[in-house]
Amino acid sequence: MADWQPARMLTLATPTTAQALAVLTHGMVLSLGLIVAIGAQNAFVLRQGLRREQVGSVVLFCALADAVLIAAGVLGMAQALGERPGLARVLALAGAVFLAYYGWLALRRARQPGQLQAAPGGAGLGRGAALAQAAAFTLLNPHVYLDTVLLVGSIGAQQPVALRGWFIAGAALASAFWFGLLGYGARWLAPWFARPRAWQVLDSLIGLTMLVLSALLVRHALQGV
Repeated sequence: MADWQPARMLTLATPTTAQALAVLTHGMVLSLGLIVAIGAQNAFVLRQGLRREQVGSVVLFCALADAVLIAAGVLGMAQALGERPGLARVLALAGAVFLAYYGWLALRRARQPGQLQAAPGGAGLGRGAALAQAAAFTLLNPHVYLDTVLLVGSIGAQQPVALRGWFIAGAALASAFWFGLLGYGARWLAPWFARPRAWQVLDSLIGLTMLVLSALLVRHALQGV
């Protein structure tokens, strides 16, 4: 028995191609199912894509940030956050303030149609400002921690150790694909946004969405008190 036991343990620790692909696909499907929704981060990436402002930097940042958060969740951050409800409330309130402020800015833009047209060449928003806003939408958004870290991380942590890397890769690839589609695919919608009226509608929807999300976050935080 001592002769074949180590070999068997090695086989169990080395996933087959079918197992790896199954877990990779699981991570991709789960990540896409959570990220393909109207939210603060998606709305920001879409608007940057429509305006063609720092699209590459914003897409790259959001994709890398998601990959890091997914990996952190799978490797233990999900459990740590689940054991600290007070931290979750602080994140919710901070996110609510930011979303309310950005929603107010979007509604103010909607009332000034002359300033809504896309800025060719990304001249409107500098890279530093764009990345700062992308970081705020990513790190001050409690839904990122609830979905990306807690949910995706918890499910990924249930995978065998040898397969967790494949799960992280699948979820991260799905996230990168979606942000790339939002940022670079937005140019196909550009003809629809050639008129200020279309930007008014978009920014009005974004503003209202942000305010609703902010109110929901405040309610969620107060319910946990």
